[in-house]
Amino acid sequence: MRRELVIDQEIAALAGRQGGVTARRQLVALGLSASAIDRRVRAGRLHVLHRGVYSVGHRVVGVVGRRWAAVLACGDGAVLSHFSAAAAWDLRASASAAIHVTVGPGGRGRRPGVRLHWRVAQAPDEITELDGLPITTPARTLLDLAANRVRGRPLEAALDRAELLRILDFTELRGLLARHAGRPGTSSLDAMLSRYRAGTVNTRSRLEELILELCDAHRLPRPNVNTVIEGKERDFCWVDAGLVVEADSYAWHRSPRALNDDRERDVKLTLAGYRMLRFTWEQVTRRPRYVTEALLSALDYEFTSDSDANS
Repeated sequence: MRRELVIDQEIAALAGRQGGVTARRQLVALGLSASAIDRRVRAGRLHVLHRGVYSVGHRVVGVVGRRWAAVLACGDGAVLSHFSAAAAWDLRASASAAIHVTVGPGGRGRRPGVRLHWRVAQAPDEITELDGLPITTPARTLLDLAANRVRGRPLEAALDRAELLRILDFTELRGLLARHAGRPGTSSLDAMLSRYRAGTVNTRSRLEELILELCDAHRLPRPNVNTVIEGKERDFCWVDAGLVVEADSYAWHRSPRALNDDRERDVKLTLAGYRMLRFTWEQVTRRPRYVTEALLSALDYEFTSDSDANS
């Protein structure tokens, strides 16, 4: 009985380091027999997530547990990668329900909810750990994003985030690009690095990112972002054009106090000679053409693309 208690404590400690999950091979390494594992499954002490992977004590696992479960299910050498690795490093949010995992030649087959990527070989210096979880390095993760059609401002924003978090070695990234020259993603990431200046675009919301993406899509000059104009921080400012743009999120601009503050800011800017435009989340996401044409008109540019056309 004492041995059983000790093993249960070891299982709990292991699962606690892995988002609440463990693998059958890990349980065997702790000294459990196949029959002892199966007995715990029948008793509801272990719950099957994937073949050979279990949650401990209950079925509910968070995103960290789901990442661990996916990597453990894909066998030795499997690593979290691509969009899931970007989310884990906090470089880019992922809306995908699937967990992206990269495996080598010996990796296991498909698992429900897991998006597999296969590589002939994985360079050791392109793999690391995040709180014990095998994962592609930030540099390799950025290359995988670029190889999967993350371009322009979204890729630059991921670079910005990596630089802000101080988890990216730019020398390492350039070496990685040289190693993989000619492969998907290298040319776009290399082009981004050639013109990249760390910390020059400090957006603070997805809404601000979307407005910058519209500017890039229509070749508008980049504005100053979140800079102080007339004593207050403004979302965007084209100084030469005397234009200020605010991105109004409902969460931050719905109260009477916020509404009054916004209008006072507008009056102050107008008296100082600036023109003022405000756009909401709904306008930017559902009526991008309206937003784009307003910016183009204010900056005296012509509409060059219908790719975002929505009236």
